[in-house]
Amino acid sequence: MAQIDKAERRQQILAAARDVFAKRGYHAAKIDEIVAAAGVARGTFYLYFEDKRGIFEEIVDRAFARLGMAITRVDPAAPVEDQIKDNIRRIVGVLLEDKATTKILLSDAVGLDPGFDRKLLVFYEEVGKLLRESLTDGQALGIVAPGDAQILAVLAMGAMKEILYQVTMRDLALGEEEIVEAIYGFLSRGFLRV
Repeated sequence: MAQIDKAERRQQILAAARDVFAKRGYHAAKIDEIVAAAGVARGTFYLYFEDKRGIFEEIVDRAFARLGMAITRVDPAAPVEDQIKDNIRRIVGVLLEDKATTKILLSDAVGLDPGFDRKLLVFYEEVGKLLRESLTDGQALGIVAPGDAQILAVLAMGAMKEILYQVTMRDLALGEEEIVEAIYGFLSRGFLRV
């Protein structure tokens, strides 16, 4: 039998944990369920992760990194509408390609574990910061209405979170392109000036 290298084993445990968290919720998920799903011994889990919070934090950090790489600056010399839709498409694509992680980020209740709460808060603060910077750039380019970029970012995040919540948690039957067009339409009737 071929031996799995450390990076593959770590990825195997991360994928199993993500699926267990998505199915059971962060708070109800147990290490025993994660190791059973990964097909590893409990001791093997602890070679890679300190505890349940540690593996959860890595899952969230990876999701944030993928989102951060999906967003690009708008070039006013190129068709702006297409660039905005492409940014939305990439963000939606990242979140839909890993519905299990998206489900974790959108559905778990807060208030039961301070570390969990902090991690989610940091995740949303970082996403909000990226969006706020994008909106501020857009205001400078004249493609975003004047106003408090922080409030506009919160409104935009709320709209995106809700539609993705409905798709991932309630199986709302929308394709990726329908979601992109819906979000773009909502934003363009709001603060986008394209």
